[in-house]
Amino acid sequence: MWMNQLILTNYKNYEWEEFNFNPVINCFTGLNGMGKTNLLDAIYYLSMTKSYISTNDSLVSRFGADYFRLEGHYSRLEQHEKIVAKVQPNKAKVFEVNLNPLNKLSEHIGFLPVVFIAPDDISIIMEGSELRRKFLDNTLAQTNTTYLSHLLHYNRVLHQRNAYLKQIASEKTSDAILLDIYDEQLEKPAAYIHHARTEFLKLFNPVFNEIYQKISNDKETVGVEYQSKLDGDSLLNLLSFNKKRDVFLQRTSVGIHKDDLLFTLEENPLKKYASQGQRKSFLLAIKLAQFTFLKTCLGINPILLLDDIFDKLDPYRVQSLINHLITNFKGQIFISDTHNHRIPGMLSDLGVSHLHKEIIDGKWKK
Repeated sequence: MWMNQLILTNYKNYEWEEFNFNPVINCFTGLNGMGKTNLLDAIYYLSMTKSYISTNDSLVSRFGADYFRLEGHYSRLEQHEKIVAKVQPNKAKVFEVNLNPLNKLSEHIGFLPVVFIAPDDISIIMEGSELRRKFLDNTLAQTNTTYLSHLLHYNRVLHQRNAYLKQIASEKTSDAILLDIYDEQLEKPAAYIHHARTEFLKLFNPVFNEIYQKISNDKETVGVEYQSKLDGDSLLNLLSFNKKRDVFLQRTSVGIHKDDLLFTLEENPLKKYASQGQRKSFLLAIKLAQFTFLKTCLGINPILLLDDIFDKLDPYRVQSLINHLITNFKGQIFISDTHNHRIPGMLSDLGVSHLHKEIIDGKWKK
């Protein structure tokens, strides 16, 4: 699968621009703030129906514009696919596949698999559990529509349960039957999600270990351990046991929304014991293993988006990573870099087909 063309209208700092891409590697260079990341983010948006960078669509529209539109053209399984996203304030987001509007945005997830790697992703290692669950959900939602359906249902009921817990606190009265109904509605999706996450990591860890050792040239053993209170009990039992605590806290304190991943290096917590270089290698390996997992499950190569990940790497490590990507990842790759000639020069020396464009203020240099 590869993206042939992208047309952006009012997307972040792009007023209107049309890009035609190389099926192998596309390298966009330029100073920070010119729009390189925004271009990669637009590609991600057409795959995942949301921005990788911005938490709200209101932050995506170009300043002063009252809408934005993205149009992407793809070659997928020997078929041409046209994807259009139209977003306006106070109106439902519209996604069209070959001119046919989608009834649910969730139907689109996994149709155009994508992996995004950015410097800020180091927060997956260093910060809270929510980001690690997001990595889990992003991967599994692209490969398993049932998982996504259960996750959306779980989050919807969880929101209702938490709202009711706040209502109990404000009104000083409660309906035990209603709380039990919410608990029962959470049980089935939680069990499915817990099982899917457990099975995923059994498949993921060997691939992840192999990739880490290749790109880091190290022999340390790395791992990802799933931490969930559902490992030893059912959600219904946990919710029942914590009911008084939840009422006091005005939120649901147990469930798959509290699960975490423990990243390890030689069986020690990575966050505590790893060097900065080891953390960076770990992050790259976990995202490249995500690429491999998506490819294996879906039977098509995801699009790989590499946003300024070569910053502060010495030339040897940059060359080593480029060689690894060319050899092992046969999908379409998009790279952003602040060095105008570093990556394009390496690709030319290797004889690799690629497109190189410099981005200046939301335009590519003709």
